[in-house]
Formats: sequence, C-alpha cells, structure tokens
Amino acid sequence: MSIELPEGYRPSDTEEYMNPMQLEYFRRKLLAWKTELLEESNSTIDQLREENWQEPDINDRASLESEAALELRTRDRYRKLINKIDKTLNRIQDGDYGYCSETGEEIGLKRLEARPIANLTIEAQEKHERLERVRRDD
Repeated sequence: MSIELPEGYRPSDTEEYMNPMQLEYFRRKLLAWKTELLEESNSTIDQLREENWQEPDINDRASLESEAALELRTRDRYRKLINKIDKTLNRIQDGDYGYCSETGEEIGLKRLEARPIANLTIEAQEKHERLERVRRDD
C-alpha cells in the first residue's frame, strides 16, 4: 500500500511521530539510496570487466590493480550498507522504524534524516561506542 506524499514533503516535529506519511517518506528515501548504491556497484563491475589487465608497464599494472582493490573494497562497503538498508526497510514494514532497538525511545527525525538506517538513539549509540572502545583497549 503506497501513500501519496505532497510534493516537497519533509517530516516535521509538528506531526505525530512515525505517522504513515513519515514512514513512506523514509521508505522512499531508503529505496532511492539502495538504487543509487546498486547502480554504482554495477558500474564498478562493468568497469572492472572492461579493464585491460595486461598492462605492459609494471607500474601502470600495479596502479591499476591498486585502484581495482580500492573499488572492490568500496563495493563491499556498499553491499554491507545495502544489507542495512534492507533490514531497515523490514523495520518500517514491522512498525519498529524510528524507535531505538535498545531503549524503545524515539530516535528523532533529525537523526533519521541524517542517517536513515539508524536504529539507536544518539545516547544509545554513544554508549555502544564507549563499550566497544573499552573492549578494544582491554
């Protein structure tokens, strides 16, 4: 079921939090982001396929292989990000989107606008990061 959004719609604090229009707004935003990432990934694959891997100059070849490795790492990050986007789209469908997965509190429109895949409030995210630093320092 698709909801019509008014042209130029942006979620506002004056509306009920995570109302159907806000959910549709973020769903569309996530789908557009996913499409963009998939298009960039496909472009990278096509580019790597067309590349001449038989460079006669060893320096040119090393440079080419280094660039290809960087592209593949970027593509792997995209793959992980697409996975997060898919999980977030499931959260929208399940009715959990916009709420912290640890505390159940509202994540907030500004945070979701900046990072639509966020599943923690800023406070919960900071706590999570502090715990990771402590584990890493041990």
